[in-house]
Amino acid sequence: MLKNIKITQIKSSIGRLPKHKAILSCLGLKHIGHTVIKTKTPIIIGMIKKIFYMIKIGN
Repeated sequence: MLKNIKITQIKSSIGRLPKHKAILSCLGLKHIGHTVIKTKTPIIIGMIKKIFYMIKIGN
């Protein structure tokens, strides 16, 4: 059974690296406080590791 991860953006994307901004948009995060639920896959985990300082992970 696949698990889900709740991802919330807690910091702004202004002034960040273009790759990090692209990761935010690929995850579906649009603004501070926005939350999305994604399936826990190796691809999503890799994205989270790149932008860990801008997001908060929940269950």
